[in-house]
Amino acid sequence: MTPVHFSFSSAFILGLMGLAFHRTHLLSALLCLEGMMLSLFIALALWALQLQITSFSVAPVMLLALSACEASIGLALLVATARTHGTDRLQNLNLLQC
Repeated sequence: MTPVHFSFSSAFILGLMGLAFHRTHLLSALLCLEGMMLSLFIALALWALQLQITSFSVAPVMLLALSACEASIGLALLVATARTHGTDRLQNLNLLQC
């Protein structure tokens, strides 16, 4: 495994571990998701460049567009949660209550 591949895979694993173990605030969970999506974007872009596949070069751009949509939805949920509950702590959110 080259150092470049190791750095991107470790960035994805760190984002996944942060999402799994550090879930106190909604903002930190959203940042971990964005870090994972960014590492996937860079890995897909490097993979398309290494294999010199021109037809696959659209996939990283599509992933980046999906990541931007995910970030905007996450930000909207964060604002709505902060307005209704007054905080973004995930322990205070109960999905069974209306």
